[in-house]
Amino acid sequence: MTDLRQTIEMPKTPMPVVIFGAGSIVTDAHLPAYRELGIPVAGIFDPDTAKAQKVASGADTQAFNTVKEAAGQTGVVFDLAVPPAAIVGVLEALPDGAIALIQKPLGSDLAEADRIISVLRRKKIKAAVNFQLRFAPNSLALKDAVAQGLLGDVVDFDAWLALDTPWHLWEFLANLPRVEILLHSIHYLDFVRDLLGNPKGIHARTLGHPSSSMSNTRSAMMLDYSDQIRCNLSINHNHAFGRKFQACEFRICGTKGAAYMKLGVNLDYPKGEPDELWLNTDGEWRQVELVGDWFIAAFKGRFAQLQRFACGLDADLEGSAEDAWHTMALVEAAYESSAQPMHPIKEAPNA
Repeated sequence: MTDLRQTIEMPKTPMPVVIFGAGSIVTDAHLPAYRELGIPVAGIFDPDTAKAQKVASGADTQAFNTVKEAAGQTGVVFDLAVPPAAIVGVLEALPDGAIALIQKPLGSDLAEADRIISVLRRKKIKAAVNFQLRFAPNSLALKDAVAQGLLGDVVDFDAWLALDTPWHLWEFLANLPRVEILLHSIHYLDFVRDLLGNPKGIHARTLGHPSSSMSNTRSAMMLDYSDQIRCNLSINHNHAFGRKFQACEFRICGTKGAAYMKLGVNLDYPKGEPDELWLNTDGEWRQVELVGDWFIAAFKGRFAQLQRFACGLDADLEGSAEDAWHTMALVEAAYESSAQPMHPIKEAPNA
């Protein structure tokens, strides 16, 4: 178990990055990850010039005054840490053939994802999407264990979240029609796809909570992998009754063994708790010692694989925009399913 893969090896000479956006995801995750990986930041652009200058100063780099100036840098990877509505505009400004990282989600809905894919294909831009959970140390280790056959054939996947999520930290979410699945559980759906492949269909229901002004904060989803794999996700962000019975965990069972994953960042967010991975391959549970947590080790893994692709060390771009489109299609199907009535139940005997 100590030999399970948990990290992505960086190139010896990484390419500098140009960042579009100076929000909290940049200051809290992107810049710390770049710093730890030794990736130079060539500069930052944000429509809020003062914010860009402040963040750039803290990162010992420059602030660009315009999108054109930022997009005109050569020999760099472009990091689009911008809202979904701004993605297409930035992509149009990038040079043809550029290499880019796009912040999740890939648009606000599948129609926007279609437009983004169209621009990427037309401009021959090679882009990854920042679905970084698949690069977290416990995620990489689990996938390695599955690939080695330690669990046998995976037959069950359960995601169980019972959290007290501080939605007030993100005021911009208050008036959005799509919140929980599009902006949170999308990570889990992408991870399931990475582990099990694309499902054939989905049953879903997403709804709000009397204590919250958010449009939806609770979801239940069942993914169709035919009759071999059972896959369920139960997500409740309104379990405000103390830490004791809160949870953020995956249970993965196979024909030979099982795994348990804890995602600690969502427990007591943003402080969080350490991630965990446990494996049972011989009747006993053993904890895998992890080298890091989702935040920020998963960002480091995402950035490292993109750098390997940019430098020619990896032939394939993992978590590409083309692949992420399928995650967006799954999210769209979940919302469409949620809008439909469930199968009715007869109310009386036919007699």
